[in-house]
Amino acid sequence: MKTIRLVQEKDAAEILAIYEPHIKETAVTFECETPSLIEFESRIKDIAADYPYIVCISNNVVIGYAYAHRQMERDAYQWNAELSVYVDKNHFHRGIGSALYSALIEILQLQNIRNVYGGVTSPNKSSEKLHEHLGFKRLGIYHGTGYKCGAWHDVAWYEKSIGDHDLNPQPFVSIKKIDKGTIMDILDHYSKGLNSI
Repeated sequence: MKTIRLVQEKDAAEILAIYEPHIKETAVTFECETPSLIEFESRIKDIAADYPYIVCISNNVVIGYAYAHRQMERDAYQWNAELSVYVDKNHFHRGIGSALYSALIEILQLQNIRNVYGGVTSPNKSSEKLHEHLGFKRLGIYHGTGYKCGAWHDVAWYEKSIGDHDLNPQPFVSIKKIDKGTIMDILDHYSKGLNSI
């Protein structure tokens, strides 16, 4: 039985355990040193203050997580968010990344977000397929933009419109102001979808 829920403070160590192999062994993230647990807890808290940060649980263990954060800082960018998703290597190709991403997007729509973005170290067929499956369009590539694991890496950027681009958009709304019951309904919907696979 898998459950998707909002992140809790107690999840930080398990989330970091999923993230750390990507830091140490891959160029999926351009972070090169594993943050301390205290620093990582602070990151989660800062993001979750305004944006969705969610986890997938199986047998009381975190097996995947995803979050959104502001894409760029200037006020006119407030309707954009950048997404990230990581799944434990023992649970790849089971629909978890897709469910987490889809849940994030539904919550972001309630927050008045209009555009979502994802950066993918290229090549990464799994992540590229995930974005394409969910209707993201490839914007372009930053060539040779990051050096890690003894090589220069490209990053492909993906974009998806998730709302109308009306001329009087309502401002971004913090997740703290979104009805918790509505968020729970969204997360329950995607949990049920995972359990029906």
